[in-house]
Parts: sequence; C-alpha cells; structure tokens
Amino acid sequence: MATSKLFQPIQVGTVTLQHRVVMAPLARFRGNSNHTPTDLVVEHYSARSSGPGTLIISEATFIAQKASGNSFNAPGIWSDEQVVAWKKVTDAVHAKGSFMYSQLWALGRGASIEQLKREDPSFEYVSAGDIPPPRKPQQQQEANGDDPPRPRPLTKAEIAEYVQLYATAARNAVERAGFDGVEIYGANGYLLDQFLKETSNNRMDEYGGSPENNARFVLDVVAAVSAAVGEERVGLRLTPWLTSLDNPGNNPIPVFSYLVAELRRRHPNFGYLHVVEPRVRGSIDRAVEGESNDFLRTIWAGKLWISAGGFSRDDAIKQADEQGELIAFGRYFTSNPDLPIRLQKNIPLTPYDREVFYVEESPVGYNDYLPADTSLSAAA
Repeated sequence: MATSKLFQPIQVGTVTLQHRVVMAPLARFRGNSNHTPTDLVVEHYSARSSGPGTLIISEATFIAQKASGNSFNAPGIWSDEQVVAWKKVTDAVHAKGSFMYSQLWALGRGASIEQLKREDPSFEYVSAGDIPPPRKPQQQQEANGDDPPRPRPLTKAEIAEYVQLYATAARNAVERAGFDGVEIYGANGYLLDQFLKETSNNRMDEYGGSPENNARFVLDVVAAVSAAVGEERVGLRLTPWLTSLDNPGNNPIPVFSYLVAELRRRHPNFGYLHVVEPRVRGSIDRAVEGESNDFLRTIWAGKLWISAGGFSRDDAIKQADEQGELIAFGRYFTSNPDLPIRLQKNIPLTPYDREVFYVEESPVGYNDYLPADTSLSAAA
C-alpha cells in the first residue's frame, strides 16, 4: 500500500506535497476573544505538520468582522494582530517542512443575530435573499410558532464590497501571514453557498434567478482573489448537496455545472476544487440516495481535486488510485496529529471525541492527542 498514489508526491499551486493526505479545515474555536489565533493554535498546527510535505487547510477564517457572527473565538484575518498571530502558525508549519492554505469565510445567514449584535450593534443579518435557514428542533420549540427572522438581501454595492474584502483577506494571508495559498469557502450553507442555492437565493437581479446569475458572486470573488495572489494559489470548496444550513429542495446540478465549467474556462491555472461528498452533512454522516459529485468530476477532469467526507483508509487509497484525487481528513486529523504516517504504516487510529471539539480556548480535545510510536510495525 505504500506505493498507492495516496502516499506519492503531487504539485499543488507553488508547492510540492509528499503525499495526498490533506488536513481539512476544522473549526475548533481556540482563538482568543478578538478572533486572534493563540499559542494553542500554533501548537496544534505544528503537531499536524510533522509529516513533511503535508498540506494543511486552516480552519475557516473570517475575512472581516462584519462577516462573522458565531463565536468571538473563531479566527479572522483582517487586523494586524490577527496577521501577526497567523504568521507564527505558518512559520511553525513551514519549519516542519509542510504547507498551509488559509480558508476564507463569511457567514451570511449562517450567523447568529445575537452574536452579530455583540460583535457590533450596527451589523445586520444578511444573505443572498430573504429566505431564513431551516430551524433545528430546539429552535422550533423555543420559537413558539413565531416566524423565523428573515435575512436582508445584500445590495449590489455590498456584494462589491464583499468581493474586495475577500481579495484583501487573501493578500493578508499570502503576502503578510505567510500562507502558501488560500481556499475560498463556498460551501456548507455560508454566504457564497447561499448565492449558489436556489433555496436560499430568491433574487431576481443579476445575482439570482438563473445558473449564470446565481454563480456570479462566487466567480467575482474567485477573479478578485486570483488577481490578488495568483490563481494557482487559490482553491474553492463546494458542497453541492444538502448541508445543515440548507433548505431542502435544491437541485444543484444546473448552477454548480455552470460554475465549475466557467471556473475552468476563466482560470486555466486555478489551484484546485475541494468538494465534500454528499454522505456528509456538516459534521454528521447521513444516508444518500441519488446524489453524487461525479457530474462535477466530469467537468473538472484532469485538474486537481480534493475529496472530503468520512473517508476510511481503504476508501482513501481506492479514491486516490482510481481518480488521482487528494483526500481531506477532518475528525481523525484532530485525534491523530501524525495521521499521514499512521495511514501509510497502517497504524490504528486514535478515536476522536466530538464532545470536546469546540471547547473554547482549551487544550482539551485539541492538543492532548499524542502521535503514535512510529517504530511499531504495520498492522497485519
């Protein structure tokens, strides 16, 4: 198995990886209350870059304070303090011979209205359209039959502002904080994804109502970020199928087919697509029938593709060997800081504990997992 493509080098943007096991972006809320990475974050990413030539994609990172709204402890990359803190992280990763991309994030209707107002009373609850996200069962009970709050659709001027905020964040990441590239977070029901999905975008202007219009904002962001740092240093993460923040009923094929075809046409040197398999909904595994990302694989054929979504070792080896893809691991990278080595040597994986994934500003469930004794012989 050591000869599997999963454990062979590959070029991503301007860097050469030594294997195709990627650390997926993982929100863990270990920053401080100013959205700034702490020494806990430095330690965490340093430990997970110990297998030289690993690609690490950072946890989702806010492009601006107005783009936040779920936790003060989720990181940003708009302030000088944040940039300096991230530089400590990337320096630690590079010192181990590995590489790091920053995932750029804006919440839209994925924000908590209460948290937005705690950030700044002037911040508004916004989205592509005015459709509220689905409520969780507990939220339904607490609402007592009241209608959910509706987001305000972004104006065209605000959309243009967000495009520039993404570009500025990309420059901060690459030119100032030392990241090797950036991943645009166009997934999981957050702001960019809200424009792509017809069940969250009910606009009838040039940003909604057709595949071309629904994809326009994302393509504008890709163009601006590519101009800022070079398209070969840019990736895009997508979740075509249902996420925990999506209203049901969306047919992703028309919009996402157009988006990916245009991405290929407009940006021939684009870094990669990072696509989540439909069997994963947020952090929950789910049953899937009639859903597949293969329609996008066909459009993107021959170009770099990262797959994510509940892969086992055997699944990852099969996918890498048959499709040539990189495989992103999330939950098991939390509990196995030396995951690429364990996978290559077939060393048993340490189970993760979901209950401590999001303990703010704590090393528990974050930096208390140890690497395996790599002198162990591979399991039979």
